[in-house]
Amino acid sequence: MALRIRLARFGAKKRPYYRIVVTNSEAPRDGRFLEIIGTYDPRQDPAAVTVKEDLLSLWVSKGATCTDTVASLLKKRPQAAAASEA
Repeated sequence: MALRIRLARFGAKKRPYYRIVVTNSEAPRDGRFLEIIGTYDPRQDPAAVTVKEDLLSLWVSKGATCTDTVASLLKKRPQAAAASEA
């Protein structure tokens, strides 16, 4: 079972809101997932990304890989920039 960290879409039509979830790579986009580890709201200015760092590191240590979209979102976070400077 290959684990992926990816986005699951929620919200109404034309008002997207995403959860960052850990799931089996073969599961549908909005289907079954193992755990919610964060959220992404593209409608805010700037877009809001929140992630539970402890859960992210736990799942990555278990072998979960991020999709390209989630990886780019994680790079853009202010916490990630501050952590890379230290």
